[in-house]
Amino acid sequence: MDSRIMHQLTYGLFVLSAAENGKDNGCIINTVTQVSAAPAHVTISVCKQNYTHDMIARTGRFNVAILDITAPFDLFQRFGFQSGRDADKFAGVETIRTANGILIPTEHVNAWFSGKVLQAWELGSHSLFLADIKGGEIMSGKEPATYAFYHKNIKPRPQAGKRKGWRCKICGYVYEGEELPPIMCAHCASTARPTSSGSSS
Repeated sequence: MDSRIMHQLTYGLFVLSAAENGKDNGCIINTVTQVSAAPAHVTISVCKQNYTHDMIARTGRFNVAILDITAPFDLFQRFGFQSGRDADKFAGVETIRTANGILIPTEHVNAWFSGKVLQAWELGSHSLFLADIKGGEIMSGKEPATYAFYHKNIKPRPQAGKRKGWRCKICGYVYEGEELPPIMCAHCASTARPTSSGSSS
């Protein structure tokens, strides 16, 4: 199969948050799907390497903040390029704590909702959680950000001249920078170690 087929699927961008034993955490995910309207159920797919995954697996509760097109790159760096095991991702972020006791960011958020896990399945690198919607609110109401929009309008473009890049072995995503990126691919969440893609201009 041509792996580029998977790149044609459309994805949103979300901050998935959880709380456990006084600890707040969140991560970026791109797979949230409504699967029924009455009752309102969604599925979320979460990489098992994420600390947020483990918190949801244990507590059965989460929030999803739907990011809008005003979201800056540093928001993705905060929630997507570091581990909540080592950093307080919500430090300095404007937030509210919802009825389920979990934080959500309030800036650059189209809307949010809370979920209670009904069932979970292990699917290789990810877990799929089926959840009942327990509340939510429209925030900015601005157009939701998509992965395509992120790559075209939010992710910084390479500077002119030569720059080192690192290519994900799984999806081919290129991370541009002088230092080796985190083990987890920011695009597909693969844990395969990236390889040097050489210099790019």
